[in-house]
Parts: sequence; structure tokens; C-alpha cells
Amino acid sequence: MADSKKILIIEDDEDISMIEEAYLQSAGFQTKIMPDGKAILDILKSENISLILLDLMLPGKNGYEICKEIRDKTDIPIIMVTARTESVDKIRGLGLGADDYISKPFDPAELVARVNANLRQYDRLTKPASANDSKQEEIQIKDLRILPNSWKVYKGDKEIKLPNKEFELLKYLAVNPNIVFSKEQLFEKIWGLDYIGDSATVMVHINRIRDKIEDDSKSPQILETVWGAGYRLNK
Repeated sequence: MADSKKILIIEDDEDISMIEEAYLQSAGFQTKIMPDGKAILDILKSENISLILLDLMLPGKNGYEICKEIRDKTDIPIIMVTARTESVDKIRGLGLGADDYISKPFDPAELVARVNANLRQYDRLTKPASANDSKQEEIQIKDLRILPNSWKVYKGDKEIKLPNKEFELLKYLAVNPNIVFSKEQLFEKIWGLDYIGDSATVMVHINRIRDKIEDDSKSPQILETVWGAGYRLNK
């Protein structure tokens, strides 16, 4: 899988960017390094980038601003790389559309594992449906319609745009309705990695989905929190 994939590393610390590049190249990926995000939109237009490793603290535009700018143009995976450990920083990045994050200092095996997991999921979501897959029926929940193979969601007649992780999370809950899943179970299923004890990732994605599919996200009727247990999609 790695041979044709190019990873864009946006990192102003040369030592860290070279370490990331070495790990990724040893795993078979192509890489490109940028010290800041000033030319990010030009790079995305001119090069076939499969995933972005985005540092949070950058000169000029910070990682939050760059993440939003990228997400407005493309849904390719974004993994935020940060030395900060406060949950509020992770939540803010995830809330702006990042798919995942990894904290410095990181283990090289974890970096490669997270890149691979995010690429695998993105490939699953964007690959053309086979003849058998195309027969899969849409999922109807109240006024919500989920079209699994065309990666589309409608609320009434209006199409709702969901980035890859949000779509995958909603689809998984929709094909398993009325079942309570813990944060740990959802993280391992959707992110493809062992749960690492941080609930921010799942929580933020659930909240972003609610903002888009619920009539009142503060009092959700479709995507419900079961306190002390996890989340359930009501059908």
C-alpha cells in the first residue's frame, strides 16, 4: 500500500521532520517536508498527497488555521502532531477536522501504525463500489438517509458533508442500531488502533456528527449518550 502514497510533513523543527521522514520512508512511503503551511493549497493542487502530518505550533499560521484551510478543500486524512498534552488542544484540532493526533515524543512504530490505519480507512471509504456492494440498500433513520457506498448522507433533501472519520463512525453505528458501544470499542473499530486511554477523539467526532444530523444537538434523539457506557444510535 505504501509505495504510491505520499505523506506531506508540515513541521518547522528540522530534526523532528527528518526523523518523521526517515520512519515513513523506511515503511515505504514517499514524503515531502514543508516548514510552514503558507503554500499548502498550491501543494495540494500540484501534488498527489495522500495524508498530512501537521504540527500544531508553526511560524505564521498555526496548525489550527492550516487544518481548517486544508479541510475546506479536501477530505484526505490529517494527523496533528503536537507536544501539547492538554485535552483542550486535541479537542480543538479534532473539532476543526483533523482525523487523529499523535503527541511528541512519539514511538516510530506508533507513527507508522497511525498513518497506515488512517490511509486504510480512507481507501475503504473512497474505493469504487463493486457490483455486489452497489446492491446495498441505503439506511433510513427518521429523516436521515445514509448511502454507504456513495459516501453520502442526507437530512431530508439536504446533503450533509461528513469527513471520512465522521462518516465511518456514523455508518458503523447505523448498521448496528440500538447497540451501546463504548468509546474504547469505537476507537478500536474506526481508528483501527488499540485504545490509548484518551476519550477526546471519539467524543469530538460524536459531537461533530450530532451538530449535523440532530434537530437539537444539545438534546440528541438519534445519536444518544448512555452515561457510563458509551453511545447508541436509535432507530
